[in-house]
Amino acid sequence: MSSAVFSTSAAQSRPFVFASENEAEVCPEPLGVELFNEARPPQRADNTGLPRAFQDSRLAGVTAASRLAVRPAPEMVSSGIAAMDTLTGGLPRGCLTEICGPASSGRSTLMLSALAAATGRREFCAVIDASDALDPQSVASAGIELDRLLWVRCGENSHHAEHRLEQLLRVTDLLLESGGFGLIVLDLGDLPPQTARRIPLTTWFRFRRAVEHTPTVLLTVERQSIAGSCSSLLIKLGFIKLGSIKLNPSENPEHPMNSQFPAPTHAQLLTGLEITAELVRSRMERKPVRSAEITFASKTAWAG
Repeated sequence: MSSAVFSTSAAQSRPFVFASENEAEVCPEPLGVELFNEARPPQRADNTGLPRAFQDSRLAGVTAASRLAVRPAPEMVSSGIAAMDTLTGGLPRGCLTEICGPASSGRSTLMLSALAAATGRREFCAVIDASDALDPQSVASAGIELDRLLWVRCGENSHHAEHRLEQLLRVTDLLLESGGFGLIVLDLGDLPPQTARRIPLTTWFRFRRAVEHTPTVLLTVERQSIAGSCSSLLIKLGFIKLGSIKLNPSENPEHPMNSQFPAPTHAQLLTGLEITAELVRSRMERKPVRSAEITFASKTAWAG
């Protein structure tokens, strides 16, 4: 029998000895490590499917990449406006959605439509009103079931925007922790932008984590986007055309607007808006979505 000794530059002064099968083992395998070759396939554990070399207790909390589950896409529900659902696919459950735009841009229209759709699905909803701006008559006209709506009036007894903001954040935490709501709306539309921007990004991150894995739609209505990357859907609204009719008491003397507030012949009565909606950000798809726009109409209650 003959044997040979080899050494490599990677392991100087540590020779490896290879002998024939009839001789005793010269270099036994080191403990805890198995050398795999074609004649001896790797042994695998029954429960994890990993080689025994990876069964070390230090790796017990590590999950193999091949076993990572793909996060399912969130369930989408209707916003109550068909054109908006075509643009965004609806409102995602378990996510934060931002609706931003200037005054008279359709923010309240979209908010009331979403509330009407949610109560129509027999879900309980909450509106956290930072400025006490919600109009009960508009709520009833939108078809919202009032017995399924919780209205939190943060600005009812406070004239300081900072105090109203503090109340809004505290109530939002309580409602998200309690659960049971299909839609929670944070109405920041009438807060000054500089006040709304005082909400730290960590607060939005906490809200996003709290609503995650729940059936709740968290909707924020505001003038400008303030939640940053914490929002899964960002919609920017604006208006392009106003609808109006000419008020003339002689043409319709029984009209409430004419009988209570006689108007000059040149007066105009607002009947509706033509609203544009732009999809600024959507995390519903794996690749970035390109900006898209739609147009829809909104009419006033007295326009019929």
